[in-house]
Amino acid sequence: MSSKTANPSARQTQLLEAAYEYVLAHGLADLSLRPLAEAIGSSTRVLMFLFGNKDGLVRALLERARADELALLARLRHADRPAGLAQAAEQVWAWLAADEHRPLLRLWVEAYARSLVEPDGPWAGFAGTTVDDWLDVLAACQPQPERDGEDGAARRTLVLAVLRGALLDLLATDDERRVTAAVHRQLALLRREDRGNA
Repeated sequence: MSSKTANPSARQTQLLEAAYEYVLAHGLADLSLRPLAEAIGSSTRVLMFLFGNKDGLVRALLERARADELALLARLRHADRPAGLAQAAEQVWAWLAADEHRPLLRLWVEAYARSLVEPDGPWAGFAGTTVDDWLDVLAACQPQPERDGEDGAARRTLVLAVLRGALLDLLATDDERRVTAAVHRQLALLRREDRGNA
């Protein structure tokens, strides 16, 4: 986080929340400061003062989106009693498939893609950080013996790939029933494998 946003003022926090609601509705691809400022009751001059420039604002918006993502991940952590990959993935998918999260997830996909094609822009590192965040929480859901082995790393990578692929399909088609059936089929295979290894 930049020095301008390390200790945000109440006004900066208020404008960031308003800007976040705006980009959830309109996306980041064609973000222009003037229409954004008008929509949230500010001015480009104030936004530039508070966030440095457009890139600084985009970085602050991506950090805000990541905070929502990390809040979900925090709810899945049970270090004392790991839930297991299948149960964790089922909880994650229920959250991902909920209609009310579509705006956030479209923003997430947009930022993820932009960080891959514009690695030096304000999106820098977003995709890689997101992968690390998700793999970290999935690891915390695995029992210790599974978590530490190569097979455990491969299993959580597979779960992440299934969830991410299903999410892209869902966002493209809105066919929640079909995509959820596919996710549950994969999780049933994962549970069957777990029982076989028990």
